[in-house]
Amino acid sequence: MQNGEGYRATWALEATENWVPQNVTVNVEGDGWERSLKLVRSEQDVWSSQTKEEGTQPTDLPSPGIARSADLEDALDYELGLCPLTNTMPIRRLGLLEAQVPKTQLIMAWIDMPSLEVIASDQYDSSIDSKTVRYASGTRGVDIELEMDSDGAVVHYPDLAQRV
Repeated sequence: MQNGEGYRATWALEATENWVPQNVTVNVEGDGWERSLKLVRSEQDVWSSQTKEEGTQPTDLPSPGIARSADLEDALDYELGLCPLTNTMPIRRLGLLEAQVPKTQLIMAWIDMPSLEVIASDQYDSSIDSKTVRYASGTRGVDIELEMDSDGAVVHYPDLAQRV
């Protein structure tokens, strides 16, 4: 569950044994409105989305689903905005905590919160040491070090999350 300013979100995700995401379902509830997104990556690496909106939707939020301009052809992963847990999949798949992995470019199907709009977002991950990963995104202007636990889950995401 995720609590944000003016909304509450729940989500469920599925990935293969080798940490390749398959689908994610996200539900967002605000005061008098709800929206949901199911984002699916097919075996042919084609992304699709199903959305639903109920109630009086906030006028400042883009529509949920894959944005018309989003080129997800090279996206293997999705990332849920404001949710450090979804960083785990590429970190585990690339073995960033087990070896010194150089800067690796990824294209993400990035899900904006709370709009649930999906865009293509560049991401660069690299190893620093067995507990630290560099995470950067030019699309979103991020360049930080993530502190990880031994399972590849984020312990500290600067200015966003700190596990206690």
